[in-house]
Amino acid sequence: MRCPFCGHPDTQVKDSRPAEDGNAIRRRRQCPSCAARFTTFERVQLRELTVLKKSGRRVPFDREKLNRSIQLAMQKRNIEPDRIDQMISGIVRRLESTGETDVTSDRVGELVMEGLKGLDAVAYVRYASVYKDFHKVEDFREFITDEHLTASKGVSADDDE
Repeated sequence: MRCPFCGHPDTQVKDSRPAEDGNAIRRRRQCPSCAARFTTFERVQLRELTVLKKSGRRVPFDREKLNRSIQLAMQKRNIEPDRIDQMISGIVRRLESTGETDVTSDRVGELVMEGLKGLDAVAYVRYASVYKDFHKVEDFREFITDEHLTASKGVSADDDE
């Protein structure tokens, strides 16, 4: 594997261990040229997925992009990283197991919403505000009411302070 720091074409694996409940292998690598260390993850990929955007564009599915969008919603939430990784792995498995190579961005968004709803209500509302394109406070209020989210489920006015 190429070093992300100096571009040296070959790096050495220093340590390997299971990750994400055995669904991935975490490898610690070191570059023999610059001595930099970094981590890689190896996962089973059942098929190459393509995301069909609303604009009609087709882009390769990017697990890291999915992770970044979920991390934004989870910002400052007290959720273990392993639970987030498990949710992301579950979403990817569900997309791959459909047998289709093309998935719509709407389907990806629905699966993220479903996962976040069971994981953290505040992150669920945050993600929904972008995914459903909220424009005013009333959009939040209506969504929270429609989804039957209450302070007892982790959504309250002072949660983000």
